[in-house]
Amino acid sequence: MTRFALRSFVALVVCGALAGTAQAAGDPAAGKAKFETCTGCHAIPGYTNAYPTYHVPRLGGQHPDYVVAALKGYQAGERQHPTMHANSSSLSEQDMQDIAAYLSSYPLAKEANPISGNVAAGKVKSVACVACHGPDGNGPIPLYPRLAGQYEDYLTKVLHDYKTGKRNNSVMKGMALPLTEQDIADLAAYFASQPKGLVVVGHN
Repeated sequence: MTRFALRSFVALVVCGALAGTAQAAGDPAAGKAKFETCTGCHAIPGYTNAYPTYHVPRLGGQHPDYVVAALKGYQAGERQHPTMHANSSSLSEQDMQDIAAYLSSYPLAKEANPISGNVAAGKVKSVACVACHGPDGNGPIPLYPRLAGQYEDYLTKVLHDYKTGKRNNSVMKGMALPLTEQDIADLAAYFASQPKGLVVVGHN
C-alpha cells in the first residue's frame, strides 16, 4: 500500500468517526450585516495578507459549520492571526452562525481559476484527502472545509501551518507531516484548480 493510499484509508476512518450531523443555523440576512467589517479583506479579489504574503482566503460558498469552527478557533487563539483574533473576539455564537449562513449562501464559481502548479500530480496525490474533502475539494461533510477554488498560495500556507503546528489539528498535522514541499505545491494546485469552487464574497 502506498503512503498516499495508507493515509487515505486512515483519513477515511478518522473523518467517519469525527463527522457530526450538526448544521449551522444562522440568518443569512443578519450575517450579511455582521460580515460588513470583514469586507475590507475578504470582499476584495486578489487581496493579500501583508506579512507573510498570501492571498486572503475566498469564503463565498464555504461550509457553514466549518466557518463557525474557524471563527471559534481564531477567537480562542487556536488559530494565530492578530486581525482575525481581534475581529472574532466579540462575536457571539449567533453572530458566527449568521455569518456562516451568509457565506454559505453564495453559489459556487462557474469556472476554474488560473493555476501555476502541477494539477495532474496533485490529483494523484489527493487520494489521501478524498475522505474528508471529496475528490474535487467539495466534500459533503460540513465540518470540513471546501477546498475547491481556494487560492493556491493560501492552501500552501495552510498545509505548512499544519505541518509545523502553527495551526493545531491532530488529524491534519498527521496528514501534513509526511508531505514534501513538492507534495504541498501539487496538492494546492489541484484543489485550487477545481471548478465549482469558492468565490470572493460579493463576486461570483
